Amino acid sequence: MTLQQLTYFLATAEHGSFSRAARALYLAQPSLSEQVRSLEAELGVELFARVGRGVVLTEAGRAFRPEAERVLAALAGAREAVTDVRELSGGTLSIGMFGTASGFLLARLVADFRSRHPNVRLRLVGQNSSAVAEDVRRGRLEAALVVLPVDDEGLEIRPARREEVVYVSREPERVRGPVTIEQLAGAPLILYDAGYGWSDPTRRQLLERAQRAGVQLEPVIEIEDMDAALELTVSGLGDTIAPKAALEHRPSFRRLGTASFAEPLYDDFAFIARRGAPVSPAARAFLELAERRLAEFGEGVLYAGVAGEPT
Repeated sequence: MTLQQLTYFLATAEHGSFSRAARALYLAQPSLSEQVRSLEAELGVELFARVGRGVVLTEAGRAFRPEAERVLAALAGAREAVTDVRELSGGTLSIGMFGTASGFLLARLVADFRSRHPNVRLRLVGQNSSAVAEDVRRGRLEAALVVLPVDDEGLEIRPARREEVVYVSREPERVRGPVTIEQLAGAPLILYDAGYGWSDPTRRQLLERAQRAGVQLEPVIEIEDMDAALELTVSGLGDTIAPKAALEHRPSFRRLGTASFAEPLYDDFAFIARRGAPVSPAARAFLELAERRLAEFGEGVLYAGVAGEPT
């Protein structure tokens, strides 16, 4: 059974004649009649009975007609939905962002995208980069901005930005010079992203360094939120790590001291999508806009606050 056969059947039912249906569809009558006969043969019933020079639906034809109409209506709806997505006039775009992405960046991106494509719905999922990457790989998200490294199986990765990660302490003597991995292993360490632990991309880098050096990293406190880890550091409960730019855009944390690592540590940001999978026009437009905004705003926008321009 083909969509063409359903179209020919419905046209014949509407016009009451093979010849009139063929003229309406700009076809030769034998072609239309042959397709209707093939449909009847497949169904094992006659759909039309001849009456004079025309045809009328049989009981089987009357039962079949609403089903054929439903199939063609569904096809038209599917085509319309695809057209909406193709022309950015509808549909939902699901994009992932690393969990600590700034409210400022997201607010500007959403405002810019919605002003250009007001009929496209946005679904922004913010969580740890390892989880975001898995959602992209499984097709639950179309694309994402993540922190590397992530498992790149089945993913296309396009580097976007690099931000230095520093050691943070309230105690000046602990940040007088570059911090080694051995010093980090002996520090009262507070680490965020507790739910993802050592699968978190930044923590993975530190773990690999510790393993190469033959030392263990054992935080005294683990907590989910980066700002909460910084608050605990302000309270003197331990030291933490954080992107340098995150401190610059959080005035309440500027009194904390920082030091680079002896082997500099970076958060490398990248756009990811499923390898070999087509990217929708909406996703392509959003990613191009994100890339452009990152270049325009300069360093620190990834962690800037919601209110005001990045400083």
